[in-house]
Amino acid sequence: MSATPTDTNATAYANEGFGRVRGAPDRPGVPSQYRDRPIAVRLFAYNIGVTKCNSVTEIAVFEHCIRDDLNERALRRLAVLRPLKVVIENYPESQIEMLEAVSNPEDPSAGTRQVPFWRVIYIEQNDFREVLPPKCYRLSPGTEVRLRCAYLITCTGIVKEPQTCAVVEVQATYDPAMRGGNTPDGQKVNATLHRVSAAHAVDAECRLYDKLFTCQETDADGGFKKNLNPHSIEIVTGRCEPSLSTAVPAERYKFERLGCFALDSDSHPGMLVFNRVVTPKEAWAKIEKRKK
Repeated sequence: MSATPTDTNATAYANEGFGRVRGAPDRPGVPSQYRDRPIAVRLFAYNIGVTKCNSVTEIAVFEHCIRDDLNERALRRLAVLRPLKVVIENYPESQIEMLEAVSNPEDPSAGTRQVPFWRVIYIEQNDFREVLPPKCYRLSPGTEVRLRCAYLITCTGIVKEPQTCAVVEVQATYDPAMRGGNTPDGQKVNATLHRVSAAHAVDAECRLYDKLFTCQETDADGGFKKNLNPHSIEIVTGRCEPSLSTAVPAERYKFERLGCFALDSDSHPGMLVFNRVVTPKEAWAKIEKRKK
């Protein structure tokens, strides 16, 4: 596969201590976070077929197979990787609601779960814009968005950090008549944001894996060391819905709008650790297109 280590440079990568290795040297073609997905691996093998010639298959093909497999199996959960505080000012401070959310729309047998909702929530930092670019649907002053499995909210103000002028808090109001995000009057709302309740969210270390190499041919231009991606892993502390406090390593979880994740063995009481298995659909292709 493209952008993956060969058996030779994978061994060197491990021996020279360049960082956490995602694929063992004896099986370099299959990154470790994928190996427990036999259905996806078989689907990948079926799609690429058999040839007598040496060939390279785009890793995006493999990731597409992973997404297809996990889309049917992974439990949906709400998590925020880079939290931004939102205060819903007209929501009663003493009120806490448990709202129903579907665990997997592709598998009705997965049932539903209860997700808490309170006046202070967290959304993703990049889900807020002071000024919206064309065709960008996010929360912005004066705009209305739908909260996943909750209400419609409208941004009424912001609070900035004095020195950096970074937005640290968003003030909003909600419409209690639109529970569940429904609009009885047929009003069209373009954006739906995921969120977690600040009072109930649990902390989690999230390891965001990206391509290990910056180019498709890992040995090009003087060897694999020059082509290592310095941003192949990013570690952030996110906030997750409380049901993830009972997550198990054997299960896979689709953090809505963020990708599929697996619980890492480094988890311990008081701190969950999740590894990203695969990004949302076409995220890598879009990044590459912007670079060009």
